[in-house]
Amino acid sequence: MGLLPTACSSGGAPDPNGNRSTQVDLDHLTISVSGRAELLPEAAHLLDAQGQRLPVLDGLTVTLEEPWGMGVNDENAVLGEGLLGEDHAFSVSNVRVRDIHLSLAARLEHPGLVRSSTVIFDTALMRTRPSTDISDTRAWALPESFEQALTRAIGEAAIRGHSAQRAGTLRDAGFVLGRVVDASGAPLAGAVVVPDREELASRIYYPSPDFQGAPQDGTSATGLFVYVHSATAPESFLLSVKGSEDYGPRNVAVTPGSALVLTLSPGNDAR
Repeated sequence: MGLLPTACSSGGAPDPNGNRSTQVDLDHLTISVSGRAELLPEAAHLLDAQGQRLPVLDGLTVTLEEPWGMGVNDENAVLGEGLLGEDHAFSVSNVRVRDIHLSLAARLEHPGLVRSSTVIFDTALMRTRPSTDISDTRAWALPESFEQALTRAIGEAAIRGHSAQRAGTLRDAGFVLGRVVDASGAPLAGAVVVPDREELASRIYYPSPDFQGAPQDGTSATGLFVYVHSATAPESFLLSVKGSEDYGPRNVAVTPGSALVLTLSPGNDAR
């Protein structure tokens, strides 16, 4: 399967310094990306309540990737790697902009963690590929026990229904874990997330704050939502927040065996 047509402009972008007469050649540009890895707050709270030890993130590898490219086995989908320091910070240089087709994500993968890729730049949101360095990003780590709690909240029967019995867990099916936040970055309750394909709407769930259930009527106080994939071929579509023009459409690329993590916020910041 080849790559989808890019959802962004190709060739050039305005000079980030504001000089309108200068174009940045995105096909030959490399950038640096930096940020921190952290446990998803709800996952940390859940582990603490269960008396479980929090996973150690020091020394783990952060892989920068193009999620859709990874799903279709594009040989250029891995864009760089870095190691987490004691403060969980990472920095990766020489990231090739030309290979960012839909989005740029930071992946964490280690025993005890679900393979997860956190979107840090979205071409649908920005309407172009990045033309400057990207800093202050977050790569969210998802412990396996948290994925298991989400699976229980949604229910094995529902996941098997969405995957034609191919998968009974979110990890096996592939899933999106997202959060809707307001302009201050606080979780937004009552938000409804809609895909650009009507037939996918029934796959979206909103976990309750105690993860004892997951209704389908809108976000709880956590702002979290989950999209359940079909456990088949990689899938790409757009997500937006119903009834709000403040939230731009977001690219989603979901693959069996992994989670895509993203934050929906007003404006044009994908981080």
